[in-house]
Amino acid sequence: MKFSQEVLDAFPGIGVAEGNIRSVQIAHESAGLETLKRETIQEVKSRYTLEQVKDDPVFRAYRDFFWSVGVDPTKTRPASEALVRRILSGGKLPRINTAVDSYNLASARSGLPIAAFDSDALTGDLTLRFANNGESFLGIGMEKQVVLQKNQVIMTDEKQIVAIYPYRDSDTTKVTAETRNIRIITCGVPGIGRELVSGAFDLCAKYLEKYTGGMSKGAEIFPKK
Repeated sequence: MKFSQEVLDAFPGIGVAEGNIRSVQIAHESAGLETLKRETIQEVKSRYTLEQVKDDPVFRAYRDFFWSVGVDPTKTRPASEALVRRILSGGKLPRINTAVDSYNLASARSGLPIAAFDSDALTGDLTLRFANNGESFLGIGMEKQVVLQKNQVIMTDEKQIVAIYPYRDSDTTKVTAETRNIRIITCGVPGIGRELVSGAFDLCAKYLEKYTGGMSKGAEIFPKK
């Protein structure tokens, strides 16, 4: 992962953990994963209340980052907070497939947003930089492209924008049932320590190995010290 100097200067302490989960076999569902969902729901309910979520230090760090890049976190929630709020509001965790469900659970448990891409749809290294005015992006679940502003932080490969950091991944690189190799990015912001970013990756890799049969060699932490 590469970082533009402008992003590093604007957000001291920003960082990610990046790694690949190879040779996954993705199914629609797994009995073991459904059990883990129930356990996760109980854990989340024991840790948070709906009234206190916004004041949790981890979620607060992402909210502060969202405000700084022009995103209202009361309307567009950090993904991990949105999952936790869904649980606390009595909703069920979504069932998409065993890969997506695995990293959603890791996100809910760790509190960190997790980006995931079909590795074979990526070209070259990933870079974190500010968007240029007028660049456009189509995210998962979006009906049409959005035009980006220059203060938004984006993740790109050598050919395309693959995410608005840290909350919306690209439709063209999304993980599907046909995906065989997954690139995982656990997304840190100022105020989130490297150990939390690394721990979220390890948890995500553990779930993906168990429920998709994938293999992980661990993560690299960026930027390098």
